[in-house]
Amino acid sequence: MSALNAAFVGGGFMGRVHAHAVHAAGSPLLGVLTRTPEGSRRASAELGATGHYEDLDALLDDPEVDVVHVLTPNATHRRIAERALEAGKHVVCEKPLATSVADALAIAGRAEAEGLVVAVPHFYRFHPMVREARARVASGGIGRLLTVSAGYLQDWLLDAGADDWRVDDAAGGPSRAFADIGSHLVDLVEFISGDRVARLVARTSTAHADRGRGEVRTEDAAALVIETVGGAIGTLLVSQVAAGRKNALTLELSGTDAAVAFDQERPDEIWWGTTTENSVVPRGIAGLSADAARLSTVPAGHPMGYQDAANAFVRDSYALMAGGTPDGVPTAADGVRSAVIIDAVLRSHAAGTWVEAGPAPAATETNGVNA
Repeated sequence: MSALNAAFVGGGFMGRVHAHAVHAAGSPLLGVLTRTPEGSRRASAELGATGHYEDLDALLDDPEVDVVHVLTPNATHRRIAERALEAGKHVVCEKPLATSVADALAIAGRAEAEGLVVAVPHFYRFHPMVREARARVASGGIGRLLTVSAGYLQDWLLDAGADDWRVDDAAGGPSRAFADIGSHLVDLVEFISGDRVARLVARTSTAHADRGRGEVRTEDAAALVIETVGGAIGTLLVSQVAAGRKNALTLELSGTDAAVAFDQERPDEIWWGTTTENSVVPRGIAGLSADAARLSTVPAGHPMGYQDAANAFVRDSYALMAGGTPDGVPTAADGVRSAVIIDAVLRSHAAGTWVEAGPAPAATETNGVNA
């Protein structure tokens, strides 16, 4: 494919991850826009851009820009993404796509009207062994799905003095921990299983009522019981206050014939179990599924990790924007799906009861499952 020209709105840690991925795809990064001209110049230099932008109008008026990466606080996503789409640019928008279902639908609707792609960085889909687990489930290897056990645990907000823009609901939205990392977890469960969460009951908790800027109105942790469309049941635990856990994303799908498990901190393998034997399946063995083999870009024994997954996400997203048909790129419809689940979690906690969790917009396909 022809290289796409990228520009970023926002920088920070995710700017570095996205910049590495854009460069790995062989695409130019034309410039970065941050809150100030000085910050824009500094971020552009640090991220290897060929220039910088003074304001959003200048970025969107640049005819050389093909795709805009939106890496700003959640509450700004709709405004920037819609303006980029109206300017004829494809969009990569950090998750959550928006802070409400209505805003996510608005972005998706604008993308469809303009005939453009919005890609949402659910990087974890792009680990080769996630694709191997998905292929084994899709081929009937685990049989009928019975149970799901999954969690995503971090500890970076455990200290009462820890703070971040995400804590402020005006910037991050009404959900924090679940929107930030629970969205990844549910996306991965649905992507690998090919099944969708139909209903859920959730409780959320806040460890620290005040982090130094006033009342905290977003959750530090969330616990869910789920039921899928196919009838499986499961539990999901999400926390940003789990001592010692840095990025512990784990899931296990158990069926009538076998079970498969993935641990993001050990991404070069999956666990496979039956009633007669258990085994660890490493990346690099003969006979991996075609998609796992495609994403396996370094020789066996050389670990692949988070940045490799991010690189693959950008590479496949750009291929989709250029008219290709790569499998598994998370698009605006998947962003809407996440917004629906986040909304269901908040509604369930408020009501103290089970709530329906969907569906996504009609006539779309997300996570490999028809809506």
